[in-house]
Amino acid sequence: MTMDRAAVRIGVLGAARIAPLALVRPARENPRAAVTAVAARDLARAEHFAQRHGIPEAYGDYRALLDDPDVDAVYIPLPNALHGRWALAALAAGKHVLCEKPFTANADEAQKVAAAAHGTGLVVMEAFHYRYHPLAARMKEIVSSGELGTLRHVAARFCFPLPRFADIRYDYALAGGALMDAGCYAVHMARLLGGAEPEVVDAVAKRRTPEVDRAMRATLRFPAGHTGEIRCSMWSADLLAVSARAVGDRGELRVVNPLAPQAWHRFIVRTAANRRSEHFPRHASYAYQLDAFVRAVRDGAAVLTPPSDSVANMAVIDSVYTAAGMALRHPGGVPAS
Repeated sequence: MTMDRAAVRIGVLGAARIAPLALVRPARENPRAAVTAVAARDLARAEHFAQRHGIPEAYGDYRALLDDPDVDAVYIPLPNALHGRWALAALAAGKHVLCEKPFTANADEAQKVAAAAHGTGLVVMEAFHYRYHPLAARMKEIVSSGELGTLRHVAARFCFPLPRFADIRYDYALAGGALMDAGCYAVHMARLLGGAEPEVVDAVAKRRTPEVDRAMRATLRFPAGHTGEIRCSMWSADLLAVSARAVGDRGELRVVNPLAPQAWHRFIVRTAANRRSEHFPRHASYAYQLDAFVRAVRDGAAVLTPPSDSVANMAVIDSVYTAAGMALRHPGGVPAS
């Protein structure tokens, strides 16, 4: 495949396991994007990653990558506690930012990144890849169309088993927790279907440690009066559940696997008049996400997950932790190099 001369040259901050799936592979199929550099705190690891994935440059220092004039944008798949710090550093270096979810450690930090991005002309986009798949657009369209009648309730669940308790996703110092890792998706989907910013009514956590949740359930209330529920876990009786639901007074939408519908999905609409299933492309959500990022950088297109949306999502996450009687997450992790 020939690379477009105007391709967005992207550097990866951190040789993370998610990077090949989320960015490297989609970039191979997108003539307007190229992964041109990777940085890790260990140069040998960066070099191994670069060699394995055909990336031209490897750095043993994140700032060295940010100083590379041949990098237009950075992808940040670092631990949660480092997202905000390196998004700010990338903006200061004049780079566009594609940042993995959750956007930052908490809403205050998200607001700082949003403020830094404002007026720069740089694209900052949170990597909620599911939001860029046509299935997510269709969920929103059906709820907004009135086909289900007056909205009564929305629900979103993302549960998966992660019994490796030494994993960084259980590390409070790195802004870990089930709500941060899995729950940020559930919160985002509930907000998407609910159509407004909710109030957190109550929340109950199952804890791995006093500060880190392994599962979370929260009840929401939206300004128009409809309710919501989010459930998430990395270790609980709900071993595997990825779903979204919207209930109105004239019908119901149920979706199984709205997160990565390219693998498999079920999309069912029930009303008094009929019951139907809808089907969507097998094209990867990550590919749609990268295309949206490239169009934003090169063509000035708007993105669906800008910093303002990220601030709102983190605000709900903070409120859930507060309602559950738990401490908010805070920026931390290894010192900046």
